[in-house]
Amino acid sequence: MTLTLRLLTVWLAGLISTVSAASYDVVIYGATSAGMTAAVQVKRMGKSVIIVGPDRHLGGLTAGGLGWTDSGDKRAIGGLAREFYQRVWRHYQNPEAWRWQPAAEYRGNARTKTAFDDATQSAWNFEPHVAEGVFEDWVREYQIPVRRDEWLDRERGVTRNADGRITEIRMLSGASYSGRMFIDATYEGDLMAAAGVSFHVGREGKAQYGEAWAGVQTGVLHHRHHFGVLAEKISPYRTPGDPASGLLPRISSEPPGDYGAADSRIQAYCFRLCLTNVPENRVPFPKPEGYDPAQYELLLRIYQAGWKETFGKFDPLPNRKTDTNNHGPMSTDNIGFNYDYPNASYERRREIIREHITYQQGWFYFIANDPRVPAGPREAMQRWGLARDEFKDNGHWPHQLYVREARRMIGTYVMTENELLQRRPTPDSVGMGSYTIDSHNTQRYITPEGYVQNEGDIGVPTPGPYSIAYGSLVPKKAECENLLVPVCVSSSHIAYGSIRMEPVFMILGQSAATAAVFALEQDSAVQDVPYAKLRARLLDDGQILERPAGP
Repeated sequence: MTLTLRLLTVWLAGLISTVSAASYDVVIYGATSAGMTAAVQVKRMGKSVIIVGPDRHLGGLTAGGLGWTDSGDKRAIGGLAREFYQRVWRHYQNPEAWRWQPAAEYRGNARTKTAFDDATQSAWNFEPHVAEGVFEDWVREYQIPVRRDEWLDRERGVTRNADGRITEIRMLSGASYSGRMFIDATYEGDLMAAAGVSFHVGREGKAQYGEAWAGVQTGVLHHRHHFGVLAEKISPYRTPGDPASGLLPRISSEPPGDYGAADSRIQAYCFRLCLTNVPENRVPFPKPEGYDPAQYELLLRIYQAGWKETFGKFDPLPNRKTDTNNHGPMSTDNIGFNYDYPNASYERRREIIREHITYQQGWFYFIANDPRVPAGPREAMQRWGLARDEFKDNGHWPHQLYVREARRMIGTYVMTENELLQRRPTPDSVGMGSYTIDSHNTQRYITPEGYVQNEGDIGVPTPGPYSIAYGSLVPKKAECENLLVPVCVSSSHIAYGSIRMEPVFMILGQSAATAAVFALEQDSAVQDVPYAKLRARLLDDGQILERPAGP
């Protein structure tokens, strides 16, 4: 071994040792929007914090294509979440921010006229790079250390002391991070699960929590993401009406289950694409590796049945871009291909993500290029493409899969539809949600009559903003005393359909961080933080904990 190589080896060993020895008041696993607000709050309260996780980009879905904010009643959004949207507003006050479109044109559009609230100086629609820029500004201004592309060793990477408290987490890279308090801000809940905290995956039955909308929802057709919107019923078979010919792709042969029964299925995932029709900024839809036009035969039948809403969820963002979401019987949601994602290994998750990329890229490529697609949508789709100035290091494709639901903790308090629909009060509010209970489809199946149908899409409005209990952020005390979970919160499947919105994650991230600091200051379990003290600080910091007055 040469002298240079030996010196390099010693230097690397020292570097790893330094990283391994790093200790913080609060360790946050996951750089989602919840992780970002949590880190800022810890710093504002004078404690040390680090963000570590697999993310290479900050902000999760908020910076990953979800720029058409699912906000509900915006008066229920306060604290650092509100500050985020105010920073976005300030960005767009700069004329240089409007490269591809006049500001007046966007703000004067009927669909986007509420995107910029000048009274509160808040902007609710934004380009992905603008959101990521806000998060990067926070990291720089508050000098928050971030360790990117670090993956928790989920088998042996959580060290706990005799009292069951987490003392250190170790990454697959060998780096370790010790702390007094830990926050799992991931969409998957990997730290929570590795720490032995109870969780659930799938849908509870109606009886478990007394929920009307729980479990399998065969025959329930909300929104327009089902086959009931078509003028004719669609056969699921390769030769229409002939079961012997086999099923078309993307249709399950499994029975859907009994109405109201529990199952292990979860909401479909997709990517929230940022598209543009500005020729100078447009990248044509790529033909994905493994593209198979046969995967979209069902889509052809949907077009033949008269479907005309291909562009119904090309929601406009500034600079003639979109946040493109699922819409219709067969759209960008990859229904039924994510069931094992929550508990899957990292390698299996990467396979699932690749499958989602292939499916969704293929969906756009098929519509834009296959001559069997009606000329109207085909020619219209050709005028769209990926935004060249977004996601530059990832082929202009979003870096974050929309994990709408994965693990959900079973904590000190479980949020259910009964709290959201205000059938019963919620104790110890630490923030509010207000968006419609919105669960996407979980399966595409064959009806008893022999036709194809989607199942699981639920849209139930809440009667107004609802409180979220502090107990839904913390595990049962016997399981862990120094962990908070602001994303994979303790909630039923149906309640999570509303709680899962990005502004709510930011709200809960800040509240979780506040509780973590109080717990370490008084050397107590997170379950023993006095609610009166927590509430007072949250209100002082601008959080909204009760339903605003007025309609």
